[in-house]
Amino acid sequence: MLMIRVCGLEVKLGRYHFPGAGVALCCRLACMSTLRIAGVIPARLSSTRLSRKVLRLIAGRPMVEWVWRAAQASGLMDPVVVATDAEEVAAACRERGIPVVMTSADCASGSDRVREVARLIDADIYVNIQGDEPTLTPDFFPPLLGLFERDEVEVATLAVRCPSHEIADPNAVKVVTALDGRALYFSRATIPFDRDGTGFTGYRKHLGIYAYRKAALERFAALEPSWNERVERLEQLRLLDNGMDIYVAVAPRDTIGVDTEADLERAEAMLRK
Repeated sequence: MLMIRVCGLEVKLGRYHFPGAGVALCCRLACMSTLRIAGVIPARLSSTRLSRKVLRLIAGRPMVEWVWRAAQASGLMDPVVVATDAEEVAAACRERGIPVVMTSADCASGSDRVREVARLIDADIYVNIQGDEPTLTPDFFPPLLGLFERDEVEVATLAVRCPSHEIADPNAVKVVTALDGRALYFSRATIPFDRDGTGFTGYRKHLGIYAYRKAALERFAALEPSWNERVERLEQLRLLDNGMDIYVAVAPRDTIGVDTEADLERAEAMLRK
């Protein structure tokens, strides 16, 4: 475990190096130590596109274990728990020493599971970590949580430069932001639209990892699904439609979100390296 002392405190960085993160970011995170940050991994067993995917083995470990290990190794969240309504998922977690919270089978989304956990575990910030992102590494969390140094930030997420082969792919959600990092819109369409055909390539791909201040999480979960959310099938648009800002940080790299057998094979190839 690598330790860095900044602002008079020790920050655990896990066994990973953070390329380009810099002492300034580490210092900001250390100075945020008065905030309690909880990580929650919603993990439902049923999946329409890839059955039982959170328990599918990747390089000998269930997918959800890879996600938990990355979040736990960041050293920035305490606790990091799996939230599930399936006893089989809970049993697999207990066998591996992973903290687990049982949530209602009626939860309509991962955010609803995070909200249930928030009623049991008190924290200032809750991080919603997708259970189907096995290629996450600890260095994804400092840029996300570093945004909360700014008082105006209530909700944060991540984005990367969109790979060229995914620019027109509706499964790769694009995001457009203002100069201060505030999200203007998320879409499955190719935004911004290059009207004059200039060859613009600066599209940004959204990664579905969110962090909420507690009050923002409660407000979000209490809102009804919005019109834009229903049209695009993007839950985050409920926030924008109700005047709640989302700020976007730059992730260190893209991830492989697992929805198909092909995704699973690509993730396993990467993790075996």
